[in-house]
Amino acid sequence: MKKVELLAPAKNIETAIAAINSGADAIYIGAVDYGARKNAPNSLSDIEKLVNYAHLFNVKIHVVINTILNNEELKDAINLIHKLYEIGVDAIIVQDMGLLNAAIESKLPPIEIHASTQCNNRTLDKAKFFDNVGVSRVILARELSLDAISEICNNVKCEVETFVHGALCVSYSGQCYFSYANGGRSANRGECAQPCRKKYSLVDESGKVLLKDKYLLSLKDFNASNHLKSLVEAGVKSFKIEGRLKDINYVKNVVAYYSNELNKYAARTSSGKVFLDFTPNADKTFNRGYTNYFLKEREQCFNFLSPKSRGEKIGKIKRIFHNYFEIDAELAPQDGLCFIKDGDMTGFLVNKVEGNKVYPNKMDGLKSGTLLYRNFDAKFEKLLETSKTVRKLPISIQIFDGKIVAIDEDNNKAEVLLPLGEQPNNLEKLKSNIISQLSKTGETVFYVNEIEILDDNLSFLPVSKINELRRELLQMLSNERLRNYKRNSQKPIGYAQFPESKIDYRGNVFNDNAKSFYKNCNCDVKEFALETQSNIPQGIELMRTKHCLKFAAGICGQPCKKLYLVDVKGKKYPLKFDCKNCEMVVLSP
Repeated sequence: MKKVELLAPAKNIETAIAAINSGADAIYIGAVDYGARKNAPNSLSDIEKLVNYAHLFNVKIHVVINTILNNEELKDAINLIHKLYEIGVDAIIVQDMGLLNAAIESKLPPIEIHASTQCNNRTLDKAKFFDNVGVSRVILARELSLDAISEICNNVKCEVETFVHGALCVSYSGQCYFSYANGGRSANRGECAQPCRKKYSLVDESGKVLLKDKYLLSLKDFNASNHLKSLVEAGVKSFKIEGRLKDINYVKNVVAYYSNELNKYAARTSSGKVFLDFTPNADKTFNRGYTNYFLKEREQCFNFLSPKSRGEKIGKIKRIFHNYFEIDAELAPQDGLCFIKDGDMTGFLVNKVEGNKVYPNKMDGLKSGTLLYRNFDAKFEKLLETSKTVRKLPISIQIFDGKIVAIDEDNNKAEVLLPLGEQPNNLEKLKSNIISQLSKTGETVFYVNEIEILDDNLSFLPVSKINELRRELLQMLSNERLRNYKRNSQKPIGYAQFPESKIDYRGNVFNDNAKSFYKNCNCDVKEFALETQSNIPQGIELMRTKHCLKFAAGICGQPCKKLYLVDVKGKKYPLKFDCKNCEMVVLSP
């Protein structure tokens, strides 16, 4: 079977360890600066602790350096990358071409470089460009079809990473300037204010309202779990879950769910066995409704009713009474339920449940036939919160020739000598004690698969001494695993022919080194990043998206007047439609 990687998000070390214990093969996490989620930083000391835990299981740690950088920040980022390499980080995820230029100039350590999805990796030509440059991995845009992903995998030598779950940016990644244009908070600088999750109206040039006060740019969440087999067969190496700002319960559940699913179709790059004490269910975790986006055919990928979690479908209310309703569903006190009211999503808490009678904290808007969703499953959340799920490495122990030898699943070996002493009065009882005590691996990362005693010439050992030998043996084996961990080195980076001869602000060039990189790739930088400009020019592209409001309004392919996206303050954004490529463009007012 092919070996693939499940790549999990983490906002901090606790979440990262939970992801590893739930089955992740790799973690991506932010450092102190320069991550596209500015609100999820981590200290170098925490990352080092995480590296040491992760590498015990052959789990890799990727650190995001995926914002665009000014000249001074670029110097700081280079220093940061050296520190990350020194503490054992496996890879960095980058957007800024200044960092690639630094690698070419031998200013970076030989740490693996992954081209972030923020690099706008949505074509074969772009993927081949980064492959020719020499990056270890290219991370694809979320909008690609299975066929497009397969074509890229078949035409590049580097690893290919693709998203399989989580929130969807409505714009092509790295090509959204909406937040910056609306208030100076740049998505390319890790400060996105998420204006795409606000209400808008769709209006034509005559003032006719086609869609009014809806979350017109808010997409459902991505769920590609039904297509994992096809993605494995296409050649995808890494399966990425979105969510560096998500809570620990979300990460536990979703990672465990995808780990179980991936195990059906592929071998895994990390080691150990996950001992789950809950049944993962992606429907029970934060989601705005699910979409497979454009992996197969076009579908309704949007959720205009609310940018908040919808959760799992529960069913319809059968009957309404004064202070309760009846429904055929298993609910519990403190469950959060929601439903559609006046074209919007609203919700309530469950106070009490008696059979099929549900007593909510408010009855507003509830009536017979109302379809309910549960966006907070109190019992499930408590189960996740108190979960003792662990990940352990199987070992075999043999006793022979006066020593105890432990071998793990990756053939790492440790041994300790048995002390010499008195002959035991009862050899079989001694063997039984040895097996019993050596099996107690406790809080270590190991569990014992088998113990063989091949030596009858044993000296008496008190239980305390057996325990001491076990602790020493397992610590030696842990040290041996870390010593034998092999970190991949980045091959030399070089210049390559860029697919375009010139780029404008959408090239996100924010420093002189990035400009030099493009120049050496035979691409002329016509202007620096939009973030260098205090005034946003009229009529420029703020967002390009595969989500089309003509399709959503049911007028796809029909001639129509000019359309505008209008926010709640009356600000009008002209829309342009590239029907040949099935894309919509939001322009600056």
